[in-house]
Amino acid sequence: MKYTNPFISENPWNYSWCYSAMPLTKKRSPDGQSEEQGRYLQANSREFNTVFAYPNNTIKTSKYNILSFLPLNLFEQFQRLANAYFLALLVLQLIPQISSLTWYTTVVPLVVVLTITAVKDAIDDLKRHQNDNQVNNRPVLILKNGRVECNKWMNIHVGDIIKLQNNQPVPVSTSFDFDLFSFFGLSGKTFSTFAATAFGDRPHCIWRPMAHVADILLLSSSEPGSLTYVETADLDGETNLKVKQAISVTSDMEDNMLLLSAFDGEVKCEIPNNKLDRFVGILMYKGKSYSLGHDKLILRGCIIRNTDWCYGLVIFTGPDTKLMQNSGKYTFKRTNTDHLVNVFVLWIVVLLVCMCSVLAAGHYIWELKTGYYFQDFLPWSKYVTSPAVSATLIFWSYFIILNTMVPISLYVSVEVIRLGNSCFINWDQKMYYAPKDMPAEARTTTLNEELGQITYVFSDKTGTLTQNIMIFKKCSINGVSYGNVFDRKGEKVDISEKTEKVNFSYNKLADPKFSFYDNTLVEAVKHGNQQVHLFFRSLSLCHTVMSEEKVEGELVYQAQSPDEGSLVTAARNFGFVFHSRTSETITVVEMGEPRVYQLLAILDFNAVRKRMSVIVRTPDDRVVLFCKGADTIICQLLHPSCRYLQDVTMDHLDDFATEGLRTLMVAYRELDSAFFQAWREKHSEACLSSENRERKIAIIYEEIEKDLTLLGATAIEDKLQDGVPETIATLEKAKIKIWVLTGDKQETAVNIAYACNLFEDNMDEVFIMEGQDFETIRQELRSARHKMKLDPTLESYLLTSKPKPFFRILEEVPNGNFGMVINGYSLAYALEGNLEVELIQTACLCKGVIFCRMTPLQKAQVVELVKRYKKVVTLAIGDGANDVGMIKAAHIGVGISGQEGMQAMLSSDYAISQFRYLQRLLLIHGRWSYIRMCKFFNYFFYKNFAFTLVHVWYSYFSGFSAQPVYDTWFITFYNMIYTSLPVLGLSLFDQIALKTTYWTMLTHFFIWSSLAIYFCISFFLYSDGLCLLFPSNFQFLGVARNTLKLPQMWLTLFLTVLLCILPVIGYHFLKPLLWPIGVDKVIERIHRCMRQPQLLLIQPKQKRPTCRRSAYAFSHQHGFGALITSSKTVKSPLYAKRVFSFQK
Repeated sequence: MKYTNPFISENPWNYSWCYSAMPLTKKRSPDGQSEEQGRYLQANSREFNTVFAYPNNTIKTSKYNILSFLPLNLFEQFQRLANAYFLALLVLQLIPQISSLTWYTTVVPLVVVLTITAVKDAIDDLKRHQNDNQVNNRPVLILKNGRVECNKWMNIHVGDIIKLQNNQPVPVSTSFDFDLFSFFGLSGKTFSTFAATAFGDRPHCIWRPMAHVADILLLSSSEPGSLTYVETADLDGETNLKVKQAISVTSDMEDNMLLLSAFDGEVKCEIPNNKLDRFVGILMYKGKSYSLGHDKLILRGCIIRNTDWCYGLVIFTGPDTKLMQNSGKYTFKRTNTDHLVNVFVLWIVVLLVCMCSVLAAGHYIWELKTGYYFQDFLPWSKYVTSPAVSATLIFWSYFIILNTMVPISLYVSVEVIRLGNSCFINWDQKMYYAPKDMPAEARTTTLNEELGQITYVFSDKTGTLTQNIMIFKKCSINGVSYGNVFDRKGEKVDISEKTEKVNFSYNKLADPKFSFYDNTLVEAVKHGNQQVHLFFRSLSLCHTVMSEEKVEGELVYQAQSPDEGSLVTAARNFGFVFHSRTSETITVVEMGEPRVYQLLAILDFNAVRKRMSVIVRTPDDRVVLFCKGADTIICQLLHPSCRYLQDVTMDHLDDFATEGLRTLMVAYRELDSAFFQAWREKHSEACLSSENRERKIAIIYEEIEKDLTLLGATAIEDKLQDGVPETIATLEKAKIKIWVLTGDKQETAVNIAYACNLFEDNMDEVFIMEGQDFETIRQELRSARHKMKLDPTLESYLLTSKPKPFFRILEEVPNGNFGMVINGYSLAYALEGNLEVELIQTACLCKGVIFCRMTPLQKAQVVELVKRYKKVVTLAIGDGANDVGMIKAAHIGVGISGQEGMQAMLSSDYAISQFRYLQRLLLIHGRWSYIRMCKFFNYFFYKNFAFTLVHVWYSYFSGFSAQPVYDTWFITFYNMIYTSLPVLGLSLFDQIALKTTYWTMLTHFFIWSSLAIYFCISFFLYSDGLCLLFPSNFQFLGVARNTLKLPQMWLTLFLTVLLCILPVIGYHFLKPLLWPIGVDKVIERIHRCMRQPQLLLIQPKQKRPTCRRSAYAFSHQHGFGALITSSKTVKSPLYAKRVFSFQK
């Protein structure tokens, strides 16, 4: 008898009322483009679907091709203020009446800058072409002409029927394939593929499970009832399986090619949108209409699990898929340094205009008082009729001669420095992850110094902080704690790689990947300890895991949550192997002997119950209820006789929780047959009730889940990536705030927050925001802010009106240590009106913030919210496609090449393989890049002002005639050659430790090489041969050798250097004494501690009962209980025979 509702009930109805709600017409959007109002398509009919001009499945992120590259790139480059300025300057130099310098002094630097930038942009775009082709050319199986053909992703169209397979491998090339053909707008093979074909080699590939190519309507599958199990980690960050089911009218087609090819159903559905949990549509087939919901749609980014194959009808492709709708738009990211440089350039231009005006006025006065009467010796030109005309022309002459105040080489030097720092990131051996053969990668060269200014880090949880691996670490059974390792002296030792593992060779069905170190538990199992056996029997029966045995003896478990999979695997290794299940039985191999339990009922878990139970009839005809769940819930259901055992187990749970382990309790109850029969009748009535069904079922569950006998507790490690707690602690010391934005459920996210030190047990309070309406959320936020700190001025401002766009929230210090947790449903209200300001104000006062159950779009909205109201630099880090939106929205996007695909990495600015490398990326590469860039700007502007202002000084001795004091070749080479090497050496190789900097061998090389190059070029330019060959261009014969012979020149050089460095030395000596900053105080404290070492007092760790954090039992949705008991997972007769033969 079934005790649950049917999994899915569907009936064909007349849905004509929906047609008016989803019109097929298109209206014009404000930008003039047609806007889709409802989607209408027909299966296996490209001709019909082409009329609606739906986008294809091609992904295009590149910007140029061979025809558009030159004009488009030049147009983009001349949008830079400096490039446009020098172009205008070049035009002025072509006017002989005002030009005092030759044209090549501007043309040569400008051409060099444009060429270097163009080459860099071309290389970046070639990378984008390569990534586009890698995605667009992935293989997919499409149904055509009655058979399945292998085609490419980009050739999929709306209305096609495609075949998806379980864990289908996809080649992802790791070689750097410059696709020159696509860059030129042509078709052809990539260069690496061509080379492989020509030289008989094959490109190096990585194989991984394929994420689906489009949003498809499930038609049929290999599983009973056309069920399909999917993993949605790329969409919502959850690794637990979800179930999709095809409608019955199409599930009967199975894999019949004739029926699938003849299928001509018509689908009418909603327009493309970003709502991952919503889909409304209608299938019209053979004169009947069938409703379509979210449970029938498999989204792009999902991965098929535990399903051999399935067929689907393509509904949305390319940019219309829900995954791409959540990805957000890419905006060009510019650093604060770029904005600052532009401001400097504008002010320098203003200063230049002022200086030219003063010098022109000086020329006017000089001509009026002296030059007018001196025309016999210095006659005016024909076009000069008065001192005013001469002063006007001199203004433009000085504008040309003083142009080095705005150095064109500044931008090319910045690009070279950024490129060099990017290479340092790529070459950093300490950020290289050997297991995956993956180094860090700077995917952009324009944001390096921004890494050193990060204030907020937004991190995904699943796959970013964690490894998606649950490990059974410890347990407590009948008051005995297992899992610790002791030496011969009885002292506890830490577990390491050298620790000897438990030998499970006695169990042929044990999982070889499972590791456990406490032999006492194995000995208890071998000696037949009844309580230990009952404990593991409970774990092998109380779950909703699906098993698969493709090869005899090799079991594969597919669990709805990784916690369940870990517990069932632990029971398997200790001798209680869950082998298979049907809708009515569970087969368990106990210590080598198969035993079949009759499944009477599954009391499934949800977020309210926080537990699950199964009722089974044992082979010896006893009815037993096994239950597991949160300790806070199970303790209330225990029999009073378990009080002492409960207290002991609670102490063990405290020990487990202080280690960051996720815990749950296990209990059982033996039921009387008559009592169970009466309860079963009540349960059947509650299931058939039409009113308050869920409430009545919950009451019935509570009637039987009481007076339980405690068996023990489990402790699972949600395995963090290596070094995550240490990294977060270090970043917090650097005043960097970390917010976790995850699609996972709240309890799981909070567990991880405690495990990785984002939350601490000694926090003053962790605020839980779970209001279901606008006003409740407002009160929760204000209550939390009052406890932390309240600014009355801000409070009164918030109550008046919505803040203006330029409103900035000032940094405040809370009066304690706080954390905050908010879910996606409550966040939707918090982002409305002026409540978003209260949200950001409250969250910024917390040490750590957890946003859970979030959609990808909400992740991007939170990042934008901080950018809007806080004048800070933000960084987003994630590894899945659901993180792409926030990676694009943040100032810096970091992608982790994890287990959820490559989408995040391909959309990121920097790619790393482990979260712990973020510490080195920010605090080493980011800090050094920022400090080096600041020193570069100081040095660069200083040397150019010193060079240019000599002309101003010389004008007082030349009648303000705009005559250059330098040779034209010296002006040309000053920034390009003479002073380029020292500044590049400083900006690339300066070693920084606190405030101390020192020269490396490379610094010495650049400094002395620069001087040597100067003297060599000087001797060459003023040589006899060059002056004789080109007398008009090289007029200073022998100047270099004659000048360098004078001792006065060397004395002047020495005194000049000495006078220039004395103020700097004096400033650095007096500043720590008179105006100390934080670094100075740190250095002084280090010196003081070295003189007087302090004794470190080690305080014992205190147990905190409040720190217990339950695992598993908190799924946001119901489990597979209804599905299991609905008989829809029953395998084929062949499978049943195989299980029966095993039992024999």
